[in-house]
Amino acid sequence: MAVRSKVRRLTTSTAIAVCALATAILPLTPAHAAYGPDNPVYVQLVSNDGNATQLARLDGTLAFDSGNTKYRYSLRLCWQHAYPAPSFTIVVNGTSTVWPVQTGTTSVAGCSQTFVYNTEANFGSTVRNIRFDVTGGWFYPGNNYQMRTKSSGTYDNPYN
Repeated sequence: MAVRSKVRRLTTSTAIAVCALATAILPLTPAHAAYGPDNPVYVQLVSNDGNATQLARLDGTLAFDSGNTKYRYSLRLCWQHAYPAPSFTIVVNGTSTVWPVQTGTTSVAGCSQTFVYNTEANFGSTVRNIRFDVTGGWFYPGNNYQMRTKSSGTYDNPYN
């Protein structure tokens, strides 16, 4: 019985030591903020000349970081009938315009070309909301060049 008692004390002491060590080490590791759920993004830009020509389409996802200063997006910009190539900007907090980072291209049915944007962005201060502005141009009637921008809805950061 004395042997069992010594083994139990040794096991208990070891467990207490491991717990104390874990408690001492855990606060030293940096906290990482987590991303919330992906929000679907969809903007279809069409001409406003009465023909409703599809110029460009932006689709994908956006997620906010619980630390309030970062966001990530995974988007595709489909070049339909715009001339020249369409573009989009990211408007943070209604005032700061950010140019997205293109990370590649892909093929999508109905698109002349599809540009891929897949990035985690650190804004550096509080991100309250985000909006996407898609711009494209076309010729109508004849050689008259028209340009149009369509904005997505505003995506509010759920963490602030």
